[in-house]
Amino acid sequence: MNIDELFKKLDLSEYLAKFNSYLAREKPLFLHGDSKINFEKINEFAKFDINPCETITNLDDALMRLGKHAVLHISEIYEFSKIIRYFLYLKRQNFEGKLRAYLDKIEIPDSIKAIKDYFDENGAFKDSVDERFIALNEAYKIKREEINQTLKKLIYTKSISPYLADTQIHYINDSETLLVRGGFNHALKGAVLGRSANGYFYVAPDAVTALKSAQSAILDKKEEIIFEHCKIISSNFSKNLPFLKFINSAFDEIDGLIARAQMMRANDYEIVLADSSKDIVISEFAHPALKNPKKISVEFRGKILLITGVNAGGKSMLLKSIMSACLLGKYLLPMRICAQKSKIGSFKEFELIMEDPQNAKNDISTFAGRMVAFSKLFGRKDMIVGVDEIELGTDFEEAASLYSTIIEQLMQNDIKMVITTHHKRLAMLLAKDERVELIAALYDEKNSVPKYEFLKGIIGKSYAFETALRYGIAQNLVSAARQNYGENKENLNEAISKAINLELELKQKLIATEQKERKLDALTATLKEQKENAQNELAATISRLENEYYHAINEAKRTVRLNDTKEKQRAINHANELVKAISKPELSASEPVDFKVGDRVKYGKIKGEIVSLNKTMAMIESDGIRLRVPRDMLKLSGNQPAPAPNKISIKVEKPREASLVLDLHGLRADEAITRLDKFISQSLVMGFDEVIVKHGIGTGKLAYAVKEFLKSHPSVKDFRDGAPNEGGFGSKVVKL
Repeated sequence: MNIDELFKKLDLSEYLAKFNSYLAREKPLFLHGDSKINFEKINEFAKFDINPCETITNLDDALMRLGKHAVLHISEIYEFSKIIRYFLYLKRQNFEGKLRAYLDKIEIPDSIKAIKDYFDENGAFKDSVDERFIALNEAYKIKREEINQTLKKLIYTKSISPYLADTQIHYINDSETLLVRGGFNHALKGAVLGRSANGYFYVAPDAVTALKSAQSAILDKKEEIIFEHCKIISSNFSKNLPFLKFINSAFDEIDGLIARAQMMRANDYEIVLADSSKDIVISEFAHPALKNPKKISVEFRGKILLITGVNAGGKSMLLKSIMSACLLGKYLLPMRICAQKSKIGSFKEFELIMEDPQNAKNDISTFAGRMVAFSKLFGRKDMIVGVDEIELGTDFEEAASLYSTIIEQLMQNDIKMVITTHHKRLAMLLAKDERVELIAALYDEKNSVPKYEFLKGIIGKSYAFETALRYGIAQNLVSAARQNYGENKENLNEAISKAINLELELKQKLIATEQKERKLDALTATLKEQKENAQNELAATISRLENEYYHAINEAKRTVRLNDTKEKQRAINHANELVKAISKPELSASEPVDFKVGDRVKYGKIKGEIVSLNKTMAMIESDGIRLRVPRDMLKLSGNQPAPAPNKISIKVEKPREASLVLDLHGLRADEAITRLDKFISQSLVMGFDEVIVKHGIGTGKLAYAVKEFLKSHPSVKDFRDGAPNEGGFGSKVVKL
């Protein structure tokens, strides 16, 4: 997809315009070279408050003409001088690391470096470039003064005064003129350059025209000198053409890096360096198009991310946010994100299927347009695709079956997809595939509004009826729609969703069990290692003791063979010294520790918490795994848990009589609400999850009071009007 179209569809056009405003000249977003090195350079630039470069025009045509030994215009030479001046400015900064090394390698030839001092702030040659400029500028000023004096003299001449419309000097076609009335010919000689709205004449006096001609001659002479210097400089540029091509390309690279660094500093943005994986982990990302965004965090490591849930709940914006984060990460563009906790894979291509392609120009249906878009995905790899409202344009059940087959085929290729849908059928077909991840947009049932939050691992409900009410559809129409939809069908869909969600929950528990097994294996390996180390240490100690005692005993035996008594005594003394010098293992003399349940302890390298004790053994829990270990092998470890607060025991007795139905007919509103409050409390104690409250129709005051109370009660999950066999509109079915 075209990069500009992609940015537009992702609502990033304003962001792109903002980024371009930091550039000295517009250029492609792609940065050449190693991304990691570019990332380091951007962060180094961001540490400094760097002056931005002036606007630079494109110099590709100038470089091409230099290759043919053409003479550049002074304005083109001035553009090169601005680039040279900016690089010299950067080389003076105290950068470090890769950026410092890169700038140090750039050696600007002295003949090129000199042009930085040729120009003033307006892009004109300074007088110091050529002494003739001084004389010509002075001559030009003199002619300018002579023109002014001549015009003033004519204005105050008695013969001309009667014909003057005013005493001002008017500029017509860059020429000084006087505004005069008709009949001026005998008093003023000159050329008529135009007429005013009142019929007066703009006349350039001959005396002034002559001075202007002399002034033009001075400018022509100056242009000749400028051309001489442009010719000399262009010849020097042609000799250094390889360097100029390099410095022009290097400027684009540096300009792109500095623009990113300045945008980071100005907006408190961060950059995420894309890695070689295909994982997407986004933490606290805010889409640039949103004014007061709710930051999102998403972890997507599979092939397909299926976003379901409430209508108008932010599904499309979540899709755009994920795609935007990946796109900005690809081009090392700054964004509002927690980069430290984020991880974005690298994708070669991006594709977005969002809008309805049906219009008079395309002559194609919505569904056909979607099929054309999907047909172009086959055979392509290393890409990420975003699809909004995938079942758009046809029967959702047929579409679900078709798209599930297409998606399974695309998953075989190196394609990652983010898909939104408010139909559950496709989610149900794909949910069992471990490469498919589910995420649901949440709904605040109490306040009847979307939360713009998302929960991973479940299939969301569309809440179509609730959304219709929120956007102004009448209550009676929505109630009729519910009846047409059918309670049984809704219950069936809810049961299927619960079954799928339960299966997903079991998968999560299975993953947790596998993790626990891995931890158990690690603990077993640690215990085995500790046992082997203890055995090796014991064997080494026994071997050392045997060796040292052997030498002492041999020394003692040697005395038997000695004849001299003194020699025998010395040998015995030496044997005793050898025995005393033997290092014997010492038993710990430390005081026994009075352990208690809840203490944090260490058993060798294993850390855990005591969950039970007896006289000799202790049960410790480490990472959810319990081990039975000798009590005397434990040591206290780290900060011990704070003492538990005093426990307060509350005993609630179940009511002796309980009913699933409460009849409030004939009661005042305050009496009815008191009974209703008590009824709900008793129902909760009894464990009821659904009860019926009968209030009747009457004047509607009691029904209104009951409805408002149920809305505000924290233990009421939902309520609805009763079915005909439940009391109809005169009753409420309450879910607790």
